[in-house]
Amino acid sequence: MIDNDNNKIAVLNPGEYNRDSGPDFFNARILIAGTEWAGNVEIHTRASNFDNHGHNMDPAFDNVILHVVSENDRRVFNSKGEELLTVEIKYDNSYYEKYIDLINNPCVIACQNEIKKLDIFFIRHWLHSLLVERLQLRSDSVMKIFSQTGNDWDETFYRILTRYFGFRVNTEPFEMLASALPFRIIRKHADNRFQIEALLFGTAGMLEEGLFKEAVSDKYYKDLIKEFRILSTKYSLVPIHGWLWKFCRLRPVNFPTVRISQLSALLSTAGGLFSRILDAGGIRNLKDLFGVSASSYWDNHYIFGKKSKAISKNTGMQAVDIFLINAVIPLIFIYGRYHDNNNVCEKALTFLGEIGPETNSVTRDWKSAGIEVESAFYTQALLQLADEYCKKRRCLECRIGCKLISLGKKLINENELMLEP
Repeated sequence: MIDNDNNKIAVLNPGEYNRDSGPDFFNARILIAGTEWAGNVEIHTRASNFDNHGHNMDPAFDNVILHVVSENDRRVFNSKGEELLTVEIKYDNSYYEKYIDLINNPCVIACQNEIKKLDIFFIRHWLHSLLVERLQLRSDSVMKIFSQTGNDWDETFYRILTRYFGFRVNTEPFEMLASALPFRIIRKHADNRFQIEALLFGTAGMLEEGLFKEAVSDKYYKDLIKEFRILSTKYSLVPIHGWLWKFCRLRPVNFPTVRISQLSALLSTAGGLFSRILDAGGIRNLKDLFGVSASSYWDNHYIFGKKSKAISKNTGMQAVDIFLINAVIPLIFIYGRYHDNNNVCEKALTFLGEIGPETNSVTRDWKSAGIEVESAFYTQALLQLADEYCKKRRCLECRIGCKLISLGKKLINENELMLEP
């Protein structure tokens, strides 16, 4: 780029892209004739749009140091009456047409009819970056919990894991349960599964009188109540409301009663659950650790006091994968980042690569677009791509979108895409 005096303009830092009101880029740095300028950058197709959009009357645009346009059709001034440095950059209109085609495509995946024409290695390289981005995005919420728990990784993991035992329908009450019953209390009873069950069921409000009317004469239920009365007094526990739990429209194996018993089995792991996860040598070890069953009472029950056909209530491989993908592996990665340990981070990514691909509406959309993957490593990356780029039409920030846009309105034959355009 050059200014009106034929001085070369060098962009030292493009600044931060602004999605809200105000200039398009904040805190940019440019160099003109040996002088460095710092400020904001505004971009328009025509220079006259600066006035048409009312920026010439808005003090928020007074710190614009560079106005970039494709057609410099008018001199423009800020609210102080100072003329803006405006530079004109010409581009092939077919790029713009291609971009418009993408962002106006009604499909969730705007490039679904064209992405298959790109080299799969190029796509997978972008997916690698997207997976790391997805895991990093979770860091803020995890670190918030970490801070709330006094920098206790065991407590943090307990809260995050418990949340996923809710399987969406009961996510909120499971979160409330984990907050009402600290892991430090459970840790003291790690060698007694029945006491952990009493603590969990009692704090969950499931031992409230009248909640399970058919359980009034149920010995197991009454024993839980007796045990919880002792423990709740000892630890000053305040149960959440039992009516918060949802049973409707759930398969019986996913009833919160069954899931809480399975959670108790997991939490009664000797030696500390999170430390055993960090020490796991492979995905098989992790899956074995989470492949727990509800206590024997639940072999012929789904709710308290009502018998059902006898069947062992284990977590199931699909549930185990959900726990690993959404709770366990992200926390391993974040733990590695926190301690600046790349080996732990790589271990987390390897675990994801050893879990089979997820099946949901998003992954089915990608499959229809010609993108088939073999592990959760890539399905998690595709979810990130769909959620953070495709649905928000951030095609200009997506490597796939940029590649397709660079090819212009009419794509060249896929056989010619062996080299970068």
